[in-house]
Amino acid sequence: MSRAFETPLSLCGPLRSPRQMLAAQEYGGHESIHDDAMAEKLGFQAGPIEGPTHFSQFVPLLAEIWGQEWFESGCLSAHYRNMVTEGEQVRAFVDLPHDGATQVRIRAEKADGTEVLIGTASIGATNEPSEIESRIDRLRPPEQLVILSDLQVGQKGAAREAVCMDFDQHMGNLYPFSLNQKLEVITENSPWYSKGGGESSPWGRAIVPLEMVSVLAQYTSHQAGFETRGPAIGLFAGQQIRMVNGPLFVGEPYVVEREIIALSESRKTESNWIKTSIKKDDGTLAAEMILNSATLKHSYERYEEERAELLAG
Repeated sequence: MSRAFETPLSLCGPLRSPRQMLAAQEYGGHESIHDDAMAEKLGFQAGPIEGPTHFSQFVPLLAEIWGQEWFESGCLSAHYRNMVTEGEQVRAFVDLPHDGATQVRIRAEKADGTEVLIGTASIGATNEPSEIESRIDRLRPPEQLVILSDLQVGQKGAAREAVCMDFDQHMGNLYPFSLNQKLEVITENSPWYSKGGGESSPWGRAIVPLEMVSVLAQYTSHQAGFETRGPAIGLFAGQQIRMVNGPLFVGEPYVVEREIIALSESRKTESNWIKTSIKKDDGTLAAEMILNSATLKHSYERYEEERAELLAG
């Protein structure tokens, strides 16, 4: 029997006020765009909240649609549209799937309707390209990279990196906080994320929150050997996290492998697109992340000088 209406419908969550936890972030020996003073120097209002922080607001909506399968084979793929600073409110929207669809559109907005991110969410294998996959397919070759000129598509990380996330483990200079500290302020908490409540999860163990998968994946990124010119300031422009044999567990050891799958540039940025594979000890692929890191051209003091040299070269 056909449906009475073809009207597209969405689930939406409440307005939330995500917290900024990266004010003390450092990489390459300097402060990041999440530091208020650095952000203002680059022309931004204040240090932005990191993009994957917003992923948490989608999880209750996607769990409502797909249940346990979301945690085991879910994929959230997002292109970041506008920065959010602490004190601003954000709401998540997920389109409802029709006729057994395994991929839907998602978006997040500020209280005034300003887009924060757009993208897709899916479960399992799907024939439709995700938001990030679609954007990679549309990339044009860069004219002349400067900051990323020493990188190559297909380049792999220098080593297989051992990673783990425990409750009170400090996650390093990139993420100067622990999981427990994040759980104190996370917008959507769950007993499944906690030491005691994890036993009530379908897997009998505490799971790593979706936004913290990014933290786990980036924890040892300095070991990859992807050398860039600098100092220069970067930000996340897009991100995809896919569970393959999920979820990831707190306290579980994993091995990380990295590969550059695309390089691109815009008028203001140079971008690397890195796929991070998170594997179990037996080599089983547990999860993947694709991260589009965009570096601001004007934040590199020697950009124009070195670009001229490379073009003349």
